[in-house]
Amino acid sequence: MHSRRTVLTTAAAAAAVCATGAAAPAAGAASGHQPASPGTEPPTPATRARLHRLISRMSPEEKVGQLFVMRVYGHSATDPDPADVAANQKEIGVANAAELIAEYHVGGIIYFGWAHNTREPHQIADLSNGIQRAGAAQRVPVPLLISTDQEHGIVARIGAPATLFPGAMALGAAGSRDDARTAARIAGQELYAMGIRQDYAPDADVNVNAANPVIGVRSFGADPQAVAQMVAAEVQGYQGAGVAACAKHFPGHGDTDTDSHVGLPYIHHTAEQWEQLDAPPFRAAIAAGIDSIMTAHIVVPAFDAGEDPATLSRPILTGILRERLGYEGVVVTDSLGMEGVRVKYGDARAPVLALKAGVDQLLNPPDISVAHAAVLKALREGELAERDINNKLLRILLLKDRRGLFTDPYTTHQAVDRVVGVRRHLETADRIADRTTTLLRNDGGVLPLSRRRERTVLVVGVDAAAPTGTGGPPTTVLANALGELGFTATALSTGLTPTQTLIDQAVTALRERDAVVVATYNVTADSPQRQLVTALLDTGKPVVQLAVRNPYDLAHLEGVKAGLASYSWTDVELRAAARVIAGRRKPAGHLPVPVMRADAPGTVLYPIGHGLTY
Repeated sequence: MHSRRTVLTTAAAAAAVCATGAAAPAAGAASGHQPASPGTEPPTPATRARLHRLISRMSPEEKVGQLFVMRVYGHSATDPDPADVAANQKEIGVANAAELIAEYHVGGIIYFGWAHNTREPHQIADLSNGIQRAGAAQRVPVPLLISTDQEHGIVARIGAPATLFPGAMALGAAGSRDDARTAARIAGQELYAMGIRQDYAPDADVNVNAANPVIGVRSFGADPQAVAQMVAAEVQGYQGAGVAACAKHFPGHGDTDTDSHVGLPYIHHTAEQWEQLDAPPFRAAIAAGIDSIMTAHIVVPAFDAGEDPATLSRPILTGILRERLGYEGVVVTDSLGMEGVRVKYGDARAPVLALKAGVDQLLNPPDISVAHAAVLKALREGELAERDINNKLLRILLLKDRRGLFTDPYTTHQAVDRVVGVRRHLETADRIADRTTTLLRNDGGVLPLSRRRERTVLVVGVDAAAPTGTGGPPTTVLANALGELGFTATALSTGLTPTQTLIDQAVTALRERDAVVVATYNVTADSPQRQLVTALLDTGKPVVQLAVRNPYDLAHLEGVKAGLASYSWTDVELRAAARVIAGRRKPAGHLPVPVMRADAPGTVLYPIGHGLTY
């Protein structure tokens, strides 16, 4: 608690950043047309009238359906694999995406890797086109808003050969708004080419709690002003490429030690602390013209005495987001399948209460038949006013119109080939990654390793499951990268909780080599990774420690002389770390969060902005 409060004190430095307007559209939309403008200009009366006429043609069932964004299994809208058909029938009661759209008139589809939606770019484009054809075939034709969570870093639903960039905290370590804007613009261009017009990014949470189990490196950092600037830059990048951005998780998920996927977190910030710490990135996103904002399943007693989660809280979503911050765009829930939103009211009431609180889009309910029926019942019985539903629909349709879905919802393989994973994008990702690796400690000049002095290198440590579409495992990626840089490198995976047998194997292997790189992952006071590092240090050989997720590991690793942070274990960041370790690039990153002492949690070990170089 002391360390968190120290972060709260040091991070709350100034008022909100007033970001500039969104950047100009990127040249050359994926389908060959200019993407929609960032949409900071209000819609014309003619546009509003056209969309009002569209709404007037919809039945109550169709209106309610348009409020939902739903998952669906399969690589094809009409012909998924038999196992995916079975999963759809079990969870949704339909066989495929086309049937889901015909049955429930959903307004959006969210792509997931685990739902087999994202095998490779041409397939994704074909799936998107199939979904749009199903939307066009409805009694009242409406294009769908296809979305995904492509934050980059540790959260990415689409992997190689698409371009993968460093995640938010790595970009925060680089500190370049231009890099953040460029990464988002290129990522947006590639999503657009695959038919995806909304990205649930950037993360606008200010990570002031080192124990945060759900945000961490998904945040740009702990300084509200720095986070605000990076959020605004990414909004400009995504929306300049024609893709709707989505700031999350309102009113701010950065100071919790509970994961809202499995529980209901409480945020105990006062109203003044919230204004200083949590509000600036959302204010900056709104000033940048952001299309959508995602709610958090968190309780903020300072704003809601009834202690409803923010997703279901009218004081938070209407009172603060709409009225105090002046936000007029689309509000989307975080997944309604998460425990944080289900625990208090259940799956039938939650979507109704979310709409009453101020939500427009209902994301991924566990059972759409239950959720759809509950909302329809509330509409028919007058608990939800038709006028309010129409206003929500208008906001959603205006977003779709702004993103060009009414004029050109389709894409082509040629569009994919022009932009997705092309060399210039991959090279840009590498250049940006080179500015993120952070050198925290280098006592005695252990780094960079020398090909003459440390010719043979052992790479050990954690092989966490590789983020979507990256090569992995991390130790192998690091060893291969060092091999390409002239070292003789071998990998030995010792895991998250190395046994004594594995520790002994690593020590034996190191005796025959000149140096070791050990990849650590969220080390704690009782982590067996500490015993591994101690045993490696006891050999007397040079030990290089690389934190591949949260950058706080070094505080728990006594005796380490050379410590770095990569903020993720994706290939692009591991290759950049290897270049720093080998001396091919100078470390250029600076901590975007403080690292506190393990033995004195109220004392800063490495402050925000710390970062060494060669």
